[in-house]
Amino acid sequence: VQLQASGGGLVQPGGSLRLSCAASGFTIRSYHMGWFRQAPGQERELIAAARRSGGEPYYVDSVKGRFTISRDNAKNMVYLQMSALKFEDTAVYYCAKSQNVNWRVAQWYNSFGHGTQVTVSS
Repeated sequence: VQLQASGGGLVQPGGSLRLSCAASGFTIRSYHMGWFRQAPGQERELIAAARRSGGEPYYVDSVKGRFTISRDNAKNMVYLQMSALKFEDTAVYYCAKSQNVNWRVAQWYNSFGHGTQVTVSS
């Protein structure tokens, strides 16, 4: 079971990035999928999640209206489209999976794998 995030980089404030998460060893169709981030000196936080059954995604308030999570079950991929990036979005971004009914709760996610660094700087 592996999740590999990619697509990070250096971007100016107000810019956009699209992160990708490739899953292997399991089928994402059976899981809720989430994006997390961890800034230096801070705890890892769940910022977006998409239920396995579809429907309205979850977003933490700080990214609502700027980030969009999507999933392609056929390709076994999860994406995070980020726009209007701010300095405070600088962090390492991870994807993870959950099968718990509490799909909006960070503690029920696992298999974080390697993250991808996003740096917002002018």
